[in-house]
Amino acid sequence: MTTELTFTLLTAILATSLWIPFVAGLAQTDAEFLERPADVSKLPAWVHRAQRAHMNLVEQFVPFAAIVLIGHAAGASSVWYGWLAIAFFAIRCLHAVFMFSGKTKLPLRPIAFTAGWVVTMIYAVLLLV
Repeated sequence: MTTELTFTLLTAILATSLWIPFVAGLAQTDAEFLERPADVSKLPAWVHRAQRAHMNLVEQFVPFAAIVLIGHAAGASSVWYGWLAIAFFAIRCLHAVFMFSGKTKLPLRPIAFTAGWVVTMIYAVLLLV
């Protein structure tokens, strides 16, 4: 398996697992656990941030994965694609950490989100040229 597919798979595993802290947080609160969807305004801040970390990754992962798969199907090959996939995975891990920590003194979360978008756009531009 190529580096870009390996790290896209690892990012998918991360996205598939980030719901666990949110559900664990729901289970620890007095909120109606079975309420669909849960009213996050009634939950502790960390539970809300856990839910946003999961949703945010899903929002950014879908376009990235599509671009990686299109490049793979087109037979595009470059060491840059692997490095970009590694960077995307690392950025998304950092973004999740920033979301869970709740540290807002520095704009780390928006910087990490924007960095993920930039990596996605660079990957797409490299495929187009």
